[in-house]
Amino acid sequence: MKVLGIETSCDETAVAIVDSEGNILANAVRSQIMNHNNYGGVVPEIAARSHIDCLDLMISDTFKQAQCTLDDMSAIAVTAGPGLIGGVIVGVMLAKGLASAAQKPIIAVNHLEGHALTARLTSKVAFPFLLLLVSGGHCQLLAVRGVGQYDLLGSTIDDAVGEAFDKVAKMLGLNYPGGPEVEKRAGAGNPKAFDLPLPLYNSADLNFSFSGLKTAVKRIVDKNALSEQFIADICASFQTTIAAILAHKLEKALKIFSTKYPQANTVVIAGGVAANQFLRGRLSSIINQYGYTLVAPPLALCTDNGAMIAWAGLERLKLGMVSDIGFEPRSRWPLVELAHG
Repeated sequence: MKVLGIETSCDETAVAIVDSEGNILANAVRSQIMNHNNYGGVVPEIAARSHIDCLDLMISDTFKQAQCTLDDMSAIAVTAGPGLIGGVIVGVMLAKGLASAAQKPIIAVNHLEGHALTARLTSKVAFPFLLLLVSGGHCQLLAVRGVGQYDLLGSTIDDAVGEAFDKVAKMLGLNYPGGPEVEKRAGAGNPKAFDLPLPLYNSADLNFSFSGLKTAVKRIVDKNALSEQFIADICASFQTTIAAILAHKLEKALKIFSTKYPQANTVVIAGGVAANQFLRGRLSSIINQYGYTLVAPPLALCTDNGAMIAWAGLERLKLGMVSDIGFEPRSRWPLVELAHG
C-alpha cells in the first residue's frame, strides 16, 4: 500500500508518499519562514495563499520523485485539523478533489496524531507509550494506547512551549521561528544568570503554564540593553527553566504511566520543539532513570511534514478507518476526541 500525505496546517506546505513498510518514497517540504519573518510570527492569510501557490506543483513533483502516479495510491491522507483554518481548507479541498477524481479513499488526519505516530514510522514503537507533544501550538502529556486512543494526562493552560520560545525570541529581536534562534544563542550563555519562575511546578496535576515565565522574561528584557551576552544569558536561563518544568512534569507522568502500563517501556517526544537538542538531553536523563527508552523522530520529521500525515493515514487505512468525503476541516480538534474504529 502507498498513501499520499498532504499537510497545510500552518506555515509549511508538505507532501509525501509513504508505503506500508514505512519507506518514505518522497517527502517535500516548502517552508514559509521568509514570508512571515518580518511579522515575527505566522500571518494566517499569507500562509493560506502560500499553500495555494505551490501545492499543485509539489504534489506533481512528489509523484515524479516516488516514480508513481495517483492511480498507484491506496488512499489520500490530509491534515483536517487542528490548525490555521485557511491553510487546512486549502489542503482538504485539494485532497478531496484528488480522491474524488481517482475514486480513492480519503483519510482525515488529525495533525497531532501525525506527530504522535511518527515514532512508529521511524522506530516501530509499540503501543502503549507515553507521549510528550511539544510544538508551536501544543504542549501535552498523553498515554497513547493505540491509533485513535489517547488519554490526556496534562496540557498547557495558556501558551505552548514553541509559542513561548517564539515570543521570547521576538522580544530579543531574533529571527522567526524563535526556537532554533533561542537554542543557538543559549549555547553561549549562562543558564544561571537570571532566576526565572517555574509556573505550576509544584501543582498536583500535570498541567503546564508558560505565560508567566514569558512575562518574567519580558520584565528583565525591558530593564536591560540587548547586548550579545545579555541575549545569550537570558536565552540560556529561559531554555533551562523550560527544560526543568518539562522534566519535572514528565517525571510525575512516568510514575503514573508506569503503574497503569507496567509492560510499557517507551517515551516519545514529538513536535517541532522536540528538535531542541538541549531539551532532548535534559529529558533523556529523566527517562533513562526510570528504565524507559526515549524515542524522538529525526530532526527533519519533528517539524510539520507530509510523511507523518501519510503514515497516520496508513495506520488508519490498515484498520479500515477511512473518512466520509464530506468531513469538515477543523481549527480545533483535541486528540482525545478521536475514536478507534
